[in-house]
Amino acid sequence: MSSSDTREGATANALYLILVEMAKVYGLNLYEYLKLMLEKRPSKDMSDDDLAKLAPWDETVQELCKIKME
Repeated sequence: MSSSDTREGATANALYLILVEMAKVYGLNLYEYLKLMLEKRPSKDMSDDDLAKLAPWDETVQELCKIKME
């Protein structure tokens, strides 16, 4: 049984894929963005302002997770 075999699993999978695609659209380093999300662990208990600070369009997130040019 895969994680998408249940409604909750399918929802979790869709949210993960949305995070990945949004990070790509905003030119973020995917590894750094996912690491940030795991460190901050967004939850339903967070305020809208707290959640907005984790969005890929947030300037601080963009600075922390930008693709580093060598």
